[in-house]
Amino acid sequence: MDRSESASAWNNSRSRSRSSSVRDHKQRERDGDRERNRDSEETSTDEGETEDGGVGEEIEEEEEEVSGEVSLREWLDRPGRHVDHLESLHVVRQVAEAVGLAHSQGVVVGNIRPSCFLLSAFSRVSFIESTSGSGSGSDSCEDTRPGPGPTTTRNDVEEERGEKNVFPLKRVLGLEFGWYTSPEEVDGGPSTFASDVYRLGVLLFELFCTFDTFEQKIGMMSNLRHRVLPPHLLLKWPKEASFCLWLLHPQPENRPKMSDVLQSEFLNQSRNSLQEREAAVRLREEIDEQELLLEFLLQLKKQKQEAQDHLCETISFLSSDIDDVLRKKSLLEESVSEDGSRKRIRPIFDLAHQDEDVLSKSSRLMKNFKKLEAVYFSSRSCLVKRSGGKEGINESSSVDNLSTKEGFCEKLEKEWMNPFLESLCKYLSFSRLKVRAEVKHGDLLSSSNLVCSLGFDRDRELFATAGVNKKIQIFECGVILNEERDIHYPVVEMCNRSKLSSVCWNSYMKSQIASSDFEGVVQVWDVTRGQVFAELREHERRVWSVDFSLVDPTRLASGGDDGCVKIWHINQAGSVGTIRTKANVCSVQFQPDSARNIAIGSADHRVYCYDLRSLRNPYCTLVGHAKTVSYVKYMDSSTLVSASTDSTLKIWDLNRCQGRVVDSPLQTFTGHLNTKNFVGLSISDGYIATGSETNEVFVYHKSFPMPVLSHKFSIVDPISGQEIDDPSQFISSVCWRGPSSTLLAANSSGSIKLLEMD
Repeated sequence: MDRSESASAWNNSRSRSRSSSVRDHKQRERDGDRERNRDSEETSTDEGETEDGGVGEEIEEEEEEVSGEVSLREWLDRPGRHVDHLESLHVVRQVAEAVGLAHSQGVVVGNIRPSCFLLSAFSRVSFIESTSGSGSGSDSCEDTRPGPGPTTTRNDVEEERGEKNVFPLKRVLGLEFGWYTSPEEVDGGPSTFASDVYRLGVLLFELFCTFDTFEQKIGMMSNLRHRVLPPHLLLKWPKEASFCLWLLHPQPENRPKMSDVLQSEFLNQSRNSLQEREAAVRLREEIDEQELLLEFLLQLKKQKQEAQDHLCETISFLSSDIDDVLRKKSLLEESVSEDGSRKRIRPIFDLAHQDEDVLSKSSRLMKNFKKLEAVYFSSRSCLVKRSGGKEGINESSSVDNLSTKEGFCEKLEKEWMNPFLESLCKYLSFSRLKVRAEVKHGDLLSSSNLVCSLGFDRDRELFATAGVNKKIQIFECGVILNEERDIHYPVVEMCNRSKLSSVCWNSYMKSQIASSDFEGVVQVWDVTRGQVFAELREHERRVWSVDFSLVDPTRLASGGDDGCVKIWHINQAGSVGTIRTKANVCSVQFQPDSARNIAIGSADHRVYCYDLRSLRNPYCTLVGHAKTVSYVKYMDSSTLVSASTDSTLKIWDLNRCQGRVVDSPLQTFTGHLNTKNFVGLSISDGYIATGSETNEVFVYHKSFPMPVLSHKFSIVDPISGQEIDDPSQFISSVCWRGPSSTLLAANSSGSIKLLEMD
């Protein structure tokens, strides 16, 4: 090897050393952080840490994971270390070759000490710090004196935790510098090439000599200064002991040169064995790498295979469903072709309008495709669970059962996808909310026109409005829809002493309407006379909600901020029952087919269902909202919808209430904004309407989590005539006109609109 090649190899070695140094420096920082964290935890813990799984073990595991490297000093001082002859010679040879390269460039290394080297998992040696030096013999190893080494933190932690450590690292590092100082340096002389040879001899001694105690190590290392070797070393490793004494000669001129060391029979006699071991190590490394790659590929294949199986299963039942739909479509077309009357009707279809409608529906399908897909798979999985995995139908049996139209319709109803198809058709049936009429609630010049409640009477001919203007106003719906007027006047107006929070019509007695107000008073009004029929005063604070029973029109419920739900009989002076809760009551409603069951929306984020025959505890509690439950409405006798100021609506199946608590809703609706205000809730034929604090009305369908329709209340600047955005306004109440497509909605400024799904 010429001088240029030697210089290049030495520079590469220094580069590897710097990278190792950086890794070790980062590792020391992590160890230091872990130690500080451990100290703070010990300070705040009464009993301290357990012996198993302590900090030292965690650090050791982490160090072994980082590049598989360990300090040569720590490796030498491991208790019970077994001396492997080939491995020790392999380490010495690597250090000697690196020092030889430095000497060939005229560089005195100086820092040939175990704490300056890292040992990899395959006995490969690398420098921790750059071993740059100068011909003058200056020792340039940074951090050579006692200080934090790459594993200092672990040993320190072990010492602090009181664990037995045979060779404390701090004390070893404090003595190591003296052990590896040559006699001429002790006498004040400069560090020379011969000094590096001396240090190599000390390293050779430590590699082949093991110690049981720290005191024994100190004694033998002190004797080494006088070239006194322990008897067991002389007996077991005589050649190594002789070579070590040659390197440790007290006279520098009598020590061999590094080139002589590298060419010595001692290092070269087992070179073939070392080369075989290195080849075996490299082969083992390659095998391990191949095993690692194989494990990765097998895991990847397993995951992809599972995904493929799932995808094949999905495609299989999709194909089955497509075949079912095509078969039904074909049967329907055959049924139409056989009906002569339908043949005569066909020419009157508006094909252009039909194509436009199909495009519109297709666009909406693609817009919400992912959510529709999720609902489809959810519906189908529920069906598979109920049917025990039996899917599909027999084609021949299906055709046989379709001999009549009644049998055909009956068979269609039994098919699994009918509910999904019905929901999908309802989702796509309407494309917008069209404004049919607009009414201004309250005084035109008053700023307190917030509408708190809306309601249609028994026959859906009249609707009532109530709010902070302390008035109940009754309007004729037909007149407002049929007459194009700028201003509409109520047919009846009833004044109250306090702000009104809720109204509810009696489903049997057309002229009766109940109201609740901010002073805690519940009143029943006679609309025909415009007077109070009954006044009920038992609530101690504001009442938010009032509701008539559909089954027993003489029974009334109310709930408010006093945490009480009062059950009233309109022909009795006082309440006939009281439900006491721990939080404010925001909404109450009777079950539609029973006068004994009632649902309560509470400020404690829950919905409670009570049987009025047992008022002490609810028979069912619905848990899932993150904030106040502002509204509860029954969709049917076993399905309940709740609205909350967490900006969600939820549908609950009361039949699933087996353990008194239901914590998983059937569906959660999101899309509107509701964080602090009452925005209204109304249900009709599977459509759920609610307001939003963005001054919009949203309509959902019970089967889909996203809005079907929405409509924003526009605000027109009276001066400029342009639409403006007022973030303070919000929708405050909504109400369906029975089982129809007409929706009544009002906002915080008193604007009331009759909307129709179109």
